[in-house]
Formats: sequence, C-alpha cells, structure tokens
Amino acid sequence: MDLCNNRITPLASRRETLQSLAYGFGWLAFSGLLGTGAEAGIPRDDALAPKRPHHPARAKRVIFLYMSGAPSHLDTFDHKPDLTARDGRTYRGNAKLLGSPWKFQRHGESGLPISELFPGVARHADDLCLLHGMQAGIPAHAQAQMQLHTGSFQFVRPSMGAWSLYGLGTENENLPGFITVNPGSSANQYGNAFLPATYQGTPIRVANRRGRGSDAPIDHLESERNGSAVQQEQLALLRRLERDRSRRGKGDPAVETVLKQYELAFRMQTEVPDVVDLGAEDRRTLEMYGIGQEGTDEFGRQCLLARRFAEEGVRFIEIQAGGWDTHRNMRTALAARCNAVDKPIAGLLADLKRRNMLDETLVVWGGEFGRTPYAQGADGRDHNAKGFTMWMAGGGVKGGFQYGSTDEIGREAVDGVMDTHDWHATLLHAIGLNHERLTFNHAGRDFRLTDVHGKVHEAIFA
Repeated sequence: MDLCNNRITPLASRRETLQSLAYGFGWLAFSGLLGTGAEAGIPRDDALAPKRPHHPARAKRVIFLYMSGAPSHLDTFDHKPDLTARDGRTYRGNAKLLGSPWKFQRHGESGLPISELFPGVARHADDLCLLHGMQAGIPAHAQAQMQLHTGSFQFVRPSMGAWSLYGLGTENENLPGFITVNPGSSANQYGNAFLPATYQGTPIRVANRRGRGSDAPIDHLESERNGSAVQQEQLALLRRLERDRSRRGKGDPAVETVLKQYELAFRMQTEVPDVVDLGAEDRRTLEMYGIGQEGTDEFGRQCLLARRFAEEGVRFIEIQAGGWDTHRNMRTALAARCNAVDKPIAGLLADLKRRNMLDETLVVWGGEFGRTPYAQGADGRDHNAKGFTMWMAGGGVKGGFQYGSTDEIGREAVDGVMDTHDWHATLLHAIGLNHERLTFNHAGRDFRLTDVHGKVHEAIFA
C-alpha cells in the first residue's frame, strides 16, 4: 500500500513502500532523525530509552564548542612569557619565534592568565579548567578533525556524540538525543558508522540576522502532502503491518529502523519549531549572547540554541565556528574570530549558571590541534599537534584550574599530557560512562571510542 499516493502495491515490496512514505514525512527519515517515544499507539524505542550510567555521572549532557581550523593556544589561553621575550629569535633553521601580539592578564580569584582576545570568557575564569597538555595524532586538518570526533583518522568510526547517546539513551523522546548545529561538510564527524542508525547526529541549521541560511532548521520538517491526522494513521498502519510480519518470523531490522525514523519525524514537526524559536527569549538574554549585534549574531544564535536544546534534555550538542586556520594575517583574522565567539560563549556560561544548569552540563571548547610558536611568513602560525590547549567548564570539573603544560615556548606538551583517546575517556567519565565498558560488537570485535587506548585524567574533577 502506497499511503502517499493511495495506490495498492504488493506486500513483497514493503521496503519500497516505506521508502515512498518518506515523501509523506518530508524525507526526515533520511536526514539523521531517528525515533523514540509513544504517541497514538507508537511504541517507545527501547534503544533510546534512558539508561543507567556505569558510575554516578558528574554531568547529564555535553555542549561541545568546536573551533574548526585550530585556534592558536599561544594567543588565547596558554601564556608564554618566555616566547614573548624571545620574539624574533632564530629557531631551528630559518624559523623565527613569534611572541603573542596580545597581552595576557590574570582573572578571577584563581588568577588564570587569559588573553585580551577573550574578555568575556575571562570573566568566567573561575569556572574554567584549562587543559594545557593536549596532543593530537597528526597535524593535518581533515585527519585531526576526524580523530577528534571519532577517535580514528584512518577509518570511519562512530562519533563521540553517537557513543554518548548509545551509552545513555535520551531524556526527551520527541527530540534527537544528539544534535549538531551548523555542522561542517563531513557527515562522518557526527555519524554513527557501525552503531545502529538510531544513534547518529541530527544536523540543525540556524540562519543569521541577515537571513543567510535557511529559515527552516531541517529540510522538509513539515509534510507538504498530509496533515498530522493522516500521518498518524499511516504510522499506526505501518506499525501493525510490521508487527504482523514480525509475529510470522519475517521481521526486518532495517524496516524497523525506518519506522522509528518516521515516528520521530512525526513528533518533531510539533516539537522542533518551538525549541528553535528564539522569539520567546527576552531582550536581556538576546543581548547577553550578542544576538542582533554585528559580528556575534550568528554564533550567538547557535549558543542560545544549544542552551535551549540542553534544557529540553538533548544529551550531546555540538556547535561549530570555522575560520581558525591562521597561517597568515593572524593579527586581523584571529582577532575577528575571537570577537565572533567571545561574547556568545560568555553568554552561554552565564545563562547556564543563572538557570542552575552549568553543574550538570559539561561545556567543552577547542579545536583539532594548536599552532606553532614560530612564525609562518610575517604574520601567521603553522599547525602544531604536539601541544595545545582546550578547556572545560561545569560538569564537575575543577574551576579556575590549569592542568598540564607545554614547554617554555608552547611547542610541545610536557606535563599532564592528554591525547585524543585520553580526552575521550575523560569526557565519557564525566557523563557516567566507562570508556572500556562502552563497547559495540562489530565484525567479530568489540569496538569502543578509545580503541585500545585512553586513560581518565581524574585530577581535573572537583
């Protein structure tokens, strides 16, 4: 039966029938929207039901602020007076050391040194845990970005958001448990790989104040053919047909997955527009995030949307800001990028605190690697995977705390070294998951996010 076109088709072509129904649900089922819940007889998807963590969780959710392109740690959060003192000196051949053009000052009761590029974030110094000993596996963007998100730069693997959802389930059956806002071009960064498709991320788009970008956060969110009543009848009928097929021992997991996609897509038609509608926020909140202001509007909208999704029980939220690959024109480009994200991030931290959400939300900031202490050209820095800084806030980490360090000029991590596997293990630990126990059997082997590596750096937790 083709419910979209009211034609009778053989039951043998049930897979084709389900695919044709995607038109009725606006192709949402093929956009990463995977279902749960119970409405009008639609059963709850046990795969996404809330699950007990391995140990008491410090955080209920993660907001990952991903700075694509690799921000310079030496000009933002890793103060290196020795590098400034040696500015212009020859370093290993013809390279010249480049001291930071920006001043660092100590902030908060903790006295964390933070660059003048981040005045807003600096006001939250006592909430920040600066991870100065970060290392990546390879200094190439595509591979390092993939490793940061999936633990591997060689193979397609499930993303950390997918692993989080697999381990914990979702708190809101009407929304995806893993959302990525304005993602980059690589779907593998939020994909599920060999995990069931239920756990892949859902991309959401946010238009800026000039209207660039789609007004609809998800393509075809509303059905162009049928209203909610007809769609509800379609879903109920398909569910009965599949139950009958299952009772006869002919159930198909692929068909079941598609059905769950349709079910969530149906519920999201009501839920998503309300969550992404920022018109309900008061003027003070919009100003706090820099919304409606030159330079900060776009990322401010993403940060506010992240808070709204977190408030609604979404487990893992990633938002991206690109343009951090400052090989040249660093003084202008880096200042512009920091300006675009500083106020929105400060607004997010302040908003989470005033809503008593920061303690249960792990906010993470950083890129795929750092930059070199020596200059590239007259005004730039090259890639550096041997040492860089990321930070965390909330979620049970120590605030006003510096963990690990790079050498005196910031080239290589020498203390508290945390590679990508360690970082993943530590992040999972914060949300109550043991990285060694969070496994999925595929191709005869138990896989995990950290592969055969990784250790939890418990020293960063309060």
